[in-house]
Parts: sequence; C-alpha cells; structure tokens
Amino acid sequence: MKLKDSKTFLNLARAYAGECQARTRYEFVEYGFRYNGYEAIAQVIDKIVYQEFNHARMLYTFIQDAELKQVDNIDICAGYPFKEKWEMANNLKLLAEDEQIEADLYAEFIETAKEEGFMEIAELFKNIMDVEIRHKDVFLELYNQFSKGTMYKKKVETLWYCPACGYVGKGREAWEKCPLCEAEQGVCNLVFPDGYII
Repeated sequence: MKLKDSKTFLNLARAYAGECQARTRYEFVEYGFRYNGYEAIAQVIDKIVYQEFNHARMLYTFIQDAELKQVDNIDICAGYPFKEKWEMANNLKLLAEDEQIEADLYAEFIETAKEEGFMEIAELFKNIMDVEIRHKDVFLELYNQFSKGTMYKKKVETLWYCPACGYVGKGREAWEKCPLCEAEQGVCNLVFPDGYII
C-alpha cells in the first residue's frame, strides 16, 4: 500500500492540523498568564508551544515525503476543541484534557499505521504520544499548584531562582519581589515535585 492511499496519510494530516491548532490555543493561554504577570508559567507554556511546533514540523515532513510530487490539498474531517476562555486556572485544566485527547488519538493512529505497515510513522506517533502525556502531567501540576495557591508556597525549604537577575534565595515561600532586582513573584522559577519542568 502506498502512503498517499492509506488511512495513515490522513491521520498524518489530522495530527498535523491538531498540533497546529494546539500550538495556537496554547499561545492564547500563554499570553493570558504573561499579561497577568505570571511570567514563569507563561515560559513553561511557551516551551510546550515550541514542542507542539516541532511535532507539527515532523508530521509535515512525513506528509511531504509521500510519493506525491506536491501535496496540494488533503481533505480531512476531524473535530478540534475550542474550550479555552480567559479564566487562567481552568485553562490549565482544559489544556491537560486536550493533551489526553491527543494522546488517545495517537494511540489509535499507531495501531492503524502498524496495520498498514508504516512502522516508522507508527514510531513517530508513539514518540509524540509519550510527549503529549508528559504535557498533560505538566498542565495538571500547574493547575494544581496555581488553583491551590501552592505555586510559591512549599511545605519544605526550597531554592527560588529569579531568571531576571540570577538571584537565588531559600525558604518555604518565594519572595513577593526579588530582593535583588525587584522582579514580581510571577517571574520566579516554578518547582515541580519530580524536579523536571519541560
């Protein structure tokens, strides 16, 4: 079977469209956090935005490597979410839901690609699915810390880093303003339980 005649080809296009839309929706959410002074959260989301771009780039590469000389149009039918609004905490929860939905779709795409004999594409889908699950976990952790007020308050002493000037302080709570450059608390680094952000 040729790739251009397969369900896998359509799934590549659906996945590409989904990654592009996710990237833009996440930029909206990132803008909301940055606008409201939560620079550190915005930076985490911005990293995920860039990762979604690279997912789309790889999917696009496989579409362009099809047997066709030029891909003028691929008609796809798929649903895409439009849930996110301007409520910051809830948006983080919605982004986590979006990532789980994407991971579930990739699981289906993997099986189809394997059935049709496109093992390299199945591996691409698998790698992206694994990252989407990690994104879901990051968004859920951000949601939990932001909504419970524990983002800048911890049960144990923590190192707090100011990326604006490099100041490092230690305590259970981050400063309201950086003692060195007076940057607002929202620029202070975020602490995740596993020590890994993105």
